[in-house]
Amino acid sequence: MSDTEVTPAGLKPMMRGGRRLRDGAALYWWVEVLAILGYYAVYSAIRNANGSHPLHAFHDAKTIIKIEHHLGIFHEATIQGWALHFKPLIISANYMYGSLHFIVTIWVAVWLFRSYSDDYPRYRNTLAITTGLALIGFTFFPLMPPRLLDSDPFIVLHHLRLHHGFIDTLDKYPTFWSFDSGPAAKVSNQYAAMPSVHIAWSTWCALALVPRMRTLPRKILAASYPVITLVVIVITANHFVIDAVGGLLILSIGWVLGNKFTRAGRGPAIDLAAGAGDAAVDP
Repeated sequence: MSDTEVTPAGLKPMMRGGRRLRDGAALYWWVEVLAILGYYAVYSAIRNANGSHPLHAFHDAKTIIKIEHHLGIFHEATIQGWALHFKPLIISANYMYGSLHFIVTIWVAVWLFRSYSDDYPRYRNTLAITTGLALIGFTFFPLMPPRLLDSDPFIVLHHLRLHHGFIDTLDKYPTFWSFDSGPAAKVSNQYAAMPSVHIAWSTWCALALVPRMRTLPRKILAASYPVITLVVIVITANHFVIDAVGGLLILSIGWVLGNKFTRAGRGPAIDLAAGAGDAAVDP
């Protein structure tokens, strides 16, 4: 929408970078960017402030393993052992774990903002609530990921290793980073594993993409993204399978609350063309 366009009666003029929703609400990309960056900064600070409980995290890992044994689903070490025979697969999984998680989520958010502006506020709020809920798990249930059960310095020092044979693939195979050394180790909470935000975010992406894809192959590709993510978090030994269940749980809560409390873009449609002539312009 240009500065010279007329605003429909009763609506405030939009500033640059705005999009008018069906109910008259306005969104601004630069406000969204600033809000998201600020939210993520606060989220990261809280998450990383609760990362100094190795003994607690170790005992929680033992609890998870015991539960998975009881359910008959403790197969992560076996799956990783199979995957380790295919080095390109492991290296690809390393990069997917550390980068695709952000790239795809950001791309989907931008795509929703540009192409489905009326739906964007609901999905944005769902993701924000989901991500915030993850902090509850990180705070009250610090969890040592499988990759650290035999290699965490605290565990090695106190001879508490579980000896399940998990490998820290980011440490063993060449990648641009490692969570255990360098800057990443100083700013990353090693025990923020329950729930899996990777699963929550990837499933959020699928929920946004699948109903809006126009061809079956694209729908299948979008739907497979959380499944691929599950494989990645397991073969890199960053998560237990139950962590993925936790990710789906917080997303379910976020989805319900996001739908309940989001108002922008969901109110009665107004005639943006009435008296303005700007409805035909793609803002």
